Amino acid sequence: MEEEVMSEKRPIISTGGRGPAAGGARRTLPMPARYAINAIVVLVLLVLGELMIDGGAINRYQSTVLEQVGIYIILAVSLNIATGYLGQLPLGHAGFMSMGAYGCSIFIIRVSEFLGVGARDFVTGTPMALLLVISGLVVGGLCAAIAGVIIGIPALRLKGDYLAIITLAFAEIIRVVMLNIDDVLGFELTGGAAGLTGIPGFSSFLLVFGCVAVVCFLIHTMMKSRHGRAILAIRDNEIAAEATGVNTTYYKTLAFVVSAFFAGVAGGLYAGCVGVLQPAVFGFMKSIEILVMVVLGGMGSMLGSAISATVLTILPEALRAFSEYRMIAYAVVLIIVMIFRPQGLLGSYDFSLSRIVERIMNRDFPWKKGDAPADAAEGKEVSADAER
Repeated sequence: MEEEVMSEKRPIISTGGRGPAAGGARRTLPMPARYAINAIVVLVLLVLGELMIDGGAINRYQSTVLEQVGIYIILAVSLNIATGYLGQLPLGHAGFMSMGAYGCSIFIIRVSEFLGVGARDFVTGTPMALLLVISGLVVGGLCAAIAGVIIGIPALRLKGDYLAIITLAFAEIIRVVMLNIDDVLGFELTGGAAGLTGIPGFSSFLLVFGCVAVVCFLIHTMMKSRHGRAILAIRDNEIAAEATGVNTTYYKTLAFVVSAFFAGVAGGLYAGCVGVLQPAVFGFMKSIEILVMVVLGGMGSMLGSAISATVLTILPEALRAFSEYRMIAYAVVLIIVMIFRPQGLLGSYDFSLSRIVERIMNRDFPWKKGDAPADAAEGKEVSADAER
């Protein structure tokens, strides 16, 4: 009698009777193998892109557009932390981008003069120049993160439209400070309205998309950790999350600061790409442009943000020959997507290469889904025979 009860409670694991895994548990990849596969794919894509640029298949103009694509991908996925994962609506991302751009540029200009690193060193990529660029990006990110702390602690007590208004106001304050701080200090720091010039052209395809890979990896890792789960819990129900012991103020500020840090890194890369910084570039419309990329791709979808950033960066350049109509076409595309896909291109879906590899390992193909009912019936017959 005891054996019969045990047999009733014993779970039956089935893979649907397909392939070599039939009758056994579903095969999965260990975590180190998942990271190794993604690292290899990213490395191959970076090498292919660099070979195409060196071989002349991609000209200088196209490579510059690709660099801007990578920069906007970082901006979109970083804003997605605060907008998609945290569920807030900040409109000050351009302010954090400007803090990172000016902080990185001023650091590199001043330190390169002190160390005697010339513009040619940044082009050839000497070790000292590379170390200086990485340090500058970190400094730019930290400048933006400090601004994120200063803005986030009072601003995140608000919600919805009020949060959007106060973050927009802070972004405008940052822009005005960049515009007039030279007159206050009495010496040249940001260049004022004329702009900050003399920035070395240190951005390249490898550097930008290497940063894209690192930023996406860090955001993915954070959101899979307990900190990420706490942020998602706040998005779903802040009151319930606080009732279960989640420090909502801490995690909201953390998400806001991390988002600002990566926006600052993107700002540093932008400075190295364009070579000249003007405060007018980082106005209200820049924040709206980044927000549109997040909403268009799907709130909470990193892949969606990357795809929409790519499309919305390349589309105006591809339509440049139709200068009179390109912004109309740009607007029409946005309207069509919002009508037929109001949740965004990908909704909340996130791509996983390891998940595809696991489905191939288990021969779990979409066109075999029809076999599932028969397999389930077969599993029931086997279990019935075992009970008898």
